[in-house]
Amino acid sequence: MSATATQIAEVRRMVAELTTTTYSDATITAFIERFPLLDERGETPYTWLLAEPPTQQANPLWIATYDLHAAAAEIWTEKAATVAANFDFTADGASFHRSQAHTMAMQMARYHAARRKPKPLWSHVWPKESNLEPYPGNAPEMDNG
Repeated sequence: MSATATQIAEVRRMVAELTTTTYSDATITAFIERFPLLDERGETPYTWLLAEPPTQQANPLWIATYDLHAAAAEIWTEKAATVAANFDFTADGASFHRSQAHTMAMQMARYHAARRKPKPLWSHVWPKESNLEPYPGNAPEMDNG
């Protein structure tokens, strides 16, 4: 699935890039599609084929759902990198604070990163409990009295 025109337009507004001069629709789509989410039914964007080697297969039941704030945070971080070398200077009695562009881009990256969707966390017990021998420290105490 691909990002919709509405999602692309929303990310454009989030990153203050209303034209395609710097970021084309294809570029923004690539940023958006890096952050797929579980859909409202709990479907994942892909499933694993347990062949050798294991491979991903697109899940046809998944409804395209993306984390737009995560995409916006990545774009703001990239924009900050492009102005990172800017420096402040004074010329002809005027002060130019060009480093403010980097500071503001990083603030916007943090703003959007703080609004990312939480990701599911999967934990696995290892080694398997059936392979464990009982630990004597967990045995009930015996009253010898």
